[in-house]
Amino acid sequence: MSDAPKKVVLAYSGGLDTSIILKWLQTEYGCEVITFTADLGQGEELEPARAKAELLGIKPENIHIVDVREEFVRDFVFPMFRANALYEGLYLLGTSIARPLISKHLVELAHKHGADAVAHGATGKGNDQVRFELSAYALDPSIKVIAPWREWDLTSRTKLIEFAETNQIPIAKDKRGEAPFSVDANLLHTSSEGKALENPAEAAPEYVYQRTVSPEEAPDTPEFIEVTFEKGDAVAINGEALSPATILTKLNELGGKHGIGRLDFVENRFVGMKSRGIYETPGGTVLLEAHRGIEQITLDAGAGHLKDSIMPRYAELIYNGFWFSPEREMLQALIDKSQEHVTGTVRLKLYKGSATCVGRWSDHSLYSEKHVTFEEDAGAYDQKDAAGFIKLNALRLKLIATRNARVSK
Repeated sequence: MSDAPKKVVLAYSGGLDTSIILKWLQTEYGCEVITFTADLGQGEELEPARAKAELLGIKPENIHIVDVREEFVRDFVFPMFRANALYEGLYLLGTSIARPLISKHLVELAHKHGADAVAHGATGKGNDQVRFELSAYALDPSIKVIAPWREWDLTSRTKLIEFAETNQIPIAKDKRGEAPFSVDANLLHTSSEGKALENPAEAAPEYVYQRTVSPEEAPDTPEFIEVTFEKGDAVAINGEALSPATILTKLNELGGKHGIGRLDFVENRFVGMKSRGIYETPGGTVLLEAHRGIEQITLDAGAGHLKDSIMPRYAELIYNGFWFSPEREMLQALIDKSQEHVTGTVRLKLYKGSATCVGRWSDHSLYSEKHVTFEEDAGAYDQKDAAGFIKLNALRLKLIATRNARVSK
């Protein structure tokens, strides 16, 4: 093929599917392959990916396994949480927010190695193909993106296994049968979809959950923790300053122990279909409640309500793959401006599936006890002022009611 890529950077997990893709790229295009494996905190050993890549003929200098956990939380998760972003009111976007980071590294490695293409293992039915590719094109409009699932004829598990066996690709024994569901994981969440979960009328089996105990099995005694924020980002737990990734790791442990962060969700994919997923976001769920708690006393009503009104649009942009779009960056600037005084500490109660804010304090607080007290306020607020305020706001309602009464006669 005259337009065949000469060198391709592949997002490589070391699993069966991306190993097949690696070999397919070599056989289909006769190209050199560079692998990129991101440690996003998925909780599995990644060094076997290096051994498998070498087994498949990849030069050691072309194998990249990179710990991106701090970058992931600092530059992607935390900015998103400043917005309290929820897709369709429920989903904390754990898969969505990881894809632009992976694409960023794929493009950077393509530039480093002089590669003319990048490749990913996302299927043609899902959202990830869109996220990977929109991000790649935003960062390098001339890059070629190869999506084997949209090109090859390996359309069944049986064909994939046959290709693997023909090309001496190691196959884990459990891969020879149909997996009960597929899992994507990173430091923010786990996502489980497909097979045993495809019927939304059927409850997900308990074995699907990997990071959280069931709320029924969680401790019978609540646990109280304190999370400290600076300008909208968590910086400490129980008074101990920690790095972004360490904070999320700790909150995952605490949330998981108390059965917090489970979500059974039927979502609208960007490509048009609905899909059912089981998500676990223990640390993120605790972090969202904590961030909301500190905003309650430090964020002005006008700023907070405006921020809440744009949040669904911001979340949708991330879900649909537009992290590197100008509109997401514009909204981010607005959101970040709102966080200048979101500094202080929140006390949370963790108990049987819920994280509840039970206390919050800050040197930047807008809360004025002397204004809201039911006791004597020493003249801080003149209640008589409310009469004119109400009359002016009622004027248009009274005019409408008068008009309606007149025309209905």
